[in-house]
Amino acid sequence: MLPFFYYDPTWILLLPAIILSIWASARVNSTFRKYSQVYNRFGLTGADAARRILDMNGLYNVRIERVSGDLTDHYDPRSNVVRLSDATYSSQSVGAIGVAAHEVGHAVQHATGYAPIKIRNSIVPVVNICNVLSMPIILLGVILSYNQTMVDIGIILFSATVLFQLITLPVEFNASSRALNTLETQNMLASDELQGARKVLRAAAMTYVAAALSSFMSLLRLILLFGGRNRD
Repeated sequence: MLPFFYYDPTWILLLPAIILSIWASARVNSTFRKYSQVYNRFGLTGADAARRILDMNGLYNVRIERVSGDLTDHYDPRSNVVRLSDATYSSQSVGAIGVAAHEVGHAVQHATGYAPIKIRNSIVPVVNICNVLSMPIILLGVILSYNQTMVDIGIILFSATVLFQLITLPVEFNASSRALNTLETQNMLASDELQGARKVLRAAAMTYVAAALSSFMSLLRLILLFGGRNRD
């Protein structure tokens, strides 16, 4: 049974997701690189923009820290910290402002009780466990004279990853929407600069779409390969 993991016609299901993932990754890097060379007229850095948006939302207790790397920006709800990468923290570029505002958008979501981010954060520990156990359980089920119950359990566990990716989509889209709306209404970027920030965030959003598609197609492939194989 193991050859099904190495060669089978269902691999073609993954091809669109693979292509989209490669394209999305290249797109976000090239778009950010382009707009990291376009500087805002007001001289704001990524950290300045983040602090200003946090303060206008009353989030004075949320810290801003610098983290190494490029596009490693994230909000950590456990530590109540917005971490901005080297390419964002002290940069005055339009790309950096957009990314910083997006990460602050997550902090605002958390503070206002935005439902999708509450759900996503609450299921993270469960999803991590499911990720670790799903494939070993499926493999074990195949090896043990094709134990369909074990295989089904593994597939169900893997579906948690798909659920997580689907919940992530509205969280990310909403954070970008909040970011762009704030940058516009608070006149933190000029109109032409706002277009650059919008392109950066749209490119970043496609990486999450690609991840969701990849997870869904992987689940579909597992179901076609192993779901109900020995049932009459």
